[in-house]
Amino acid sequence: MASRRHGDYWQHVLDLVFLIGVTFKAIDGLGEILIGIPLLFITPAGVTNAVHHLTARELAEDPHDLIANLLVHGVNHLAGSDLRLLGIYFLVHGIVKAAIVIAIIIGAIRVYPWAIGALTALTIFQIVELALHPTISVALLTVLDIIIIALTWREWREHRSLRDTARETWRWLRPAPARS
Repeated sequence: MASRRHGDYWQHVLDLVFLIGVTFKAIDGLGEILIGIPLLFITPAGVTNAVHHLTARELAEDPHDLIANLLVHGVNHLAGSDLRLLGIYFLVHGIVKAAIVIAIIIGAIRVYPWAIGALTALTIFQIVELALHPTISVALLTVLDIIIIALTWREWREHRSLRDTARETWRWLRPAPARS
């Protein structure tokens, strides 16, 4: 493990951002798996009915609600094959992210280059998707992925496991004991 000066504020901030980013990637991966599985089996009519049911009350209160209108508009253009492809995309994307996070959590530093490569491939796919169908959510996700790639490379270069980073960050965040 590379040594660090304890007073280096920005190093600790980057460590904290890395830990938060890995946590978000874990949540994101799990969410994509949980979304992807049902999309493999649901019909477009089922999705349309569910979205109309979920947004009916909100649209009754505010017919101009942006999110509800985007959801309703989006599901009205779905086809069965689109749902299955979307389900496969979410499932693969989520499984890759979950596997990367699990490997990083168990301290497999040798997995970091694979994680960087897989996240880079997924990010390139997102950039293509962003060029074809620009959305704020994909743009934000892409920026987050680029930050996580850079911070994972940093951790790998310093030969630090997630546990090492978490331990050092926890010591930094914990208030110093009061002196008597």
